[in-house]
Amino acid sequence: MEQIADTAAKINMRQVLGAFMVFLSAVCFSSKAVIVKLAYQYHVDTISLLTLRMAFSVPVFVVTGFFSKSNKGAQSGSISSKDYGWLILMGFIGYYLSSLFDFLGLQYISAGLERLILFVYPTLVVLFSYLFLGKPIYPKQYIALGLTYAGVLLVLLGDVHVESRANIIKGGLLVFASAITYASYLMGSGQLIPKFGTVRFTSYAMTLAALGVFMHYLIAGEHNIMALPTPVYWYSFLMAMVATVAPAYLLSEGIRLVGAGNASIIASIGPISTILLAYVFLDERISFIQMMGTLIVLAGILLITLRKN
Repeated sequence: MEQIADTAAKINMRQVLGAFMVFLSAVCFSSKAVIVKLAYQYHVDTISLLTLRMAFSVPVFVVTGFFSKSNKGAQSGSISSKDYGWLILMGFIGYYLSSLFDFLGLQYISAGLERLILFVYPTLVVLFSYLFLGKPIYPKQYIALGLTYAGVLLVLLGDVHVESRANIIKGGLLVFASAITYASYLMGSGQLIPKFGTVRFTSYAMTLAALGVFMHYLIAGEHNIMALPTPVYWYSFLMAMVATVAPAYLLSEGIRLVGAGNASIIASIGPISTILLAYVFLDERISFIQMMGTLIVLAGILLITLRKN
């Protein structure tokens, strides 16, 4: 009986630790939009800011990917040149294009609205799985899809009074494009992660995306990246460490401890966390209509997640 009790206690501690890691990861991820908005106050352009984020974060990913021993579940012997080709594509789509669209969109809309639109990616995975993989959409998922997009529309209507209609449409479409590319990345990475391992795959994909960002800066960069206001470098470093590197590995370890289904539910705190952080650091106000829309979106996301798992 004592052994059973000890085993149960270990399992409970493992679940609590994993849940805390996923929760902390979600809060860290949600801080990205707020940090970007703070950096934009110094009139830095999007590609320079994105380049600095990658420059600070990619050394950690390179070192971690090279020395990673925790490659559980990886099937190294089965990795082909085609798999590496898909890895390059996934890095380009998931971390380069998605980040670029997201940063561009944040020039026009609030941090809270950005996180809410970005958070519809689970519904896009369901839609893409139906369109491209032939997976059926169940009745509860139709309800979840309706709730999610109705909630986003409600928040958009609430934000129209705060920001110009043109900015809402432009920024909203850019962030939605970010959600589409991220959902595509999630679908494609599902076949690659078992082969490379979670930590190694994340490290490689982020490193490849950084190369794309650096090339973009060399071709189209408008400012000298070494001559920006000092606070921009601090915000970029903070974004790299707190909103990029730390949450990526916290989430991976959290998923290992509590499972992907539980992690998805816990990570639903993301939009609420962004709204609170934006209220504290950016003085972004939220109306009753916007809060109701946010709760409706979260209800839809939870329905999708629960049905999926």
